Amino acid sequence: MDMIDTSTSLGKGMISIYKNYDHLRISGYMQPQFQWSTGKGMGFYQGGDFPKESDNRFMFRRGRIRFDYEHYNKQNLPTLQFVFQFDGTERGVNIRDFWGRIFDGKWDVMSLTMGMFARPFGFEVNYSSGDREAPERGRMSQILMKTERDLGAMVSWAPRRKSHPLSFLKVDVGLFNGQGLAGPEDYDSHKDLIARVAMKPTALNRQKWLLSVGASILYGGLEQFTPVVYRMQKTGAFYKDSSAANIGMIAPRHYYGGDAQFVIPNAKGVTQFRAEYIRGTQTGTRNHSETPGEIPMIDEAFAPLAIRNFDGAYLNFLQHLGSEKHQLVLKYDWYDPNTRVKGKQIGKDGLNLTVADIRFDTFGAGYVYYFNEHMKATLWFDRIWNETTSLEGYTDDVDDNVFTCRLQYRF
Repeated sequence: MDMIDTSTSLGKGMISIYKNYDHLRISGYMQPQFQWSTGKGMGFYQGGDFPKESDNRFMFRRGRIRFDYEHYNKQNLPTLQFVFQFDGTERGVNIRDFWGRIFDGKWDVMSLTMGMFARPFGFEVNYSSGDREAPERGRMSQILMKTERDLGAMVSWAPRRKSHPLSFLKVDVGLFNGQGLAGPEDYDSHKDLIARVAMKPTALNRQKWLLSVGASILYGGLEQFTPVVYRMQKTGAFYKDSSAANIGMIAPRHYYGGDAQFVIPNAKGVTQFRAEYIRGTQTGTRNHSETPGEIPMIDEAFAPLAIRNFDGAYLNFLQHLGSEKHQLVLKYDWYDPNTRVKGKQIGKDGLNLTVADIRFDTFGAGYVYYFNEHMKATLWFDRIWNETTSLEGYTDDVDDNVFTCRLQYRF
């Protein structure tokens, strides 16, 4: 091993800790913000619920610091990467990334990643919170991929040499525990298979219009620890399946998604369009659509699972306003946790439907000002609609809109 040399600069945030072949990068950001809600105790998908009797707050949404270590061989090809990232706020400190990656070191095509890292599904889940223009990911992404990350292993195929005939493609295939970071440990033996095939940003013409597209699949499920499971009927009602044969069976979590990003360069800045659609089958509980972080329990007994068909999407429009410092962002997203029921059916006697079956639509609009590469300010308002139901508390639109004013400092 070569002698330590900490004096060689390798660009922003990068120093060499071992001469020639070993690089360490330290980066981070923090996001202090003020929020105001039109109703008290709201805002779960806008950074967490407000206190029960409060409609405004100051908070640290995120405070991240990340360490990247990379080793290169004599041909200047990567052979090893290690990443450790944690998040610290007034609510505590948590690990966000902790993974290692081994590269083939010769053909510069394949890699193997193991540890805690973002699931390779879709675009928004993998788009960094430090780069994202909207304060939060959409409701769909937060429910289906809570905490974004999971423990597992992934094989990636992504030629980095432009001379490779398939250098425009990236393929990721991985196995994961399934419940993400929502629980303390994996509670069943079943694993999620997640795969994504994506076309990297590709120029469409001489004006360098860029298009990238991707297709993703998640094939997983949850083990059933009780004979009781709720399944949807075509009539729009849950029926209670109490067969003893259900114990040990796998309740499905099958997602199918497609996404696209389109960028048009302007004289100063760019115009961007982003879209993503996901549909499939989700297993949760009677009262929650998201994947349980732990085995669901009621009074020290296993709680039944509930299987629903869902769909959701988001559409983004981003436009620089005559300068790269000023940006307008518009976003519309929806998440329908149960596509077989609508509105007034929810809450009717005998259908066994709950708040977890309600569709929500969100329109977000914001302005982003980039002071420089290290600091930006975001002003954002989310207008949220829930469908009108027969369920108490949701017979009309809930007053849960949220305004966010955020500063981000980054190094």
